[in-house]
Amino acid sequence: MADKKGHTELYRGAEYVVDFLPKVKLEIAVSDDILEQAIDAIIKSANTGKIGDGKIFVTSLDQVIRIRTGETGEDAI
Repeated sequence: MADKKGHTELYRGAEYVVDFLPKVKLEIAVSDDILEQAIDAIIKSANTGKIGDGKIFVTSLDQVIRIRTGETGEDAI
């Protein structure tokens, strides 16, 4: 477990090892026509076969607005 960051704590006379795994959160907005391609690219890049590879959540966006130009919908992505 040398690659995990953590420390030992003492609580009520018992010693506990507190391990921390670094986490990264990506939020990516893509149009429906390239959704599967984006998912495949993330899986190929992130898959190690070990615990902690992560999860992919797919949700829809009700509205997207680019503030600078006022573009909306897929034009704003």
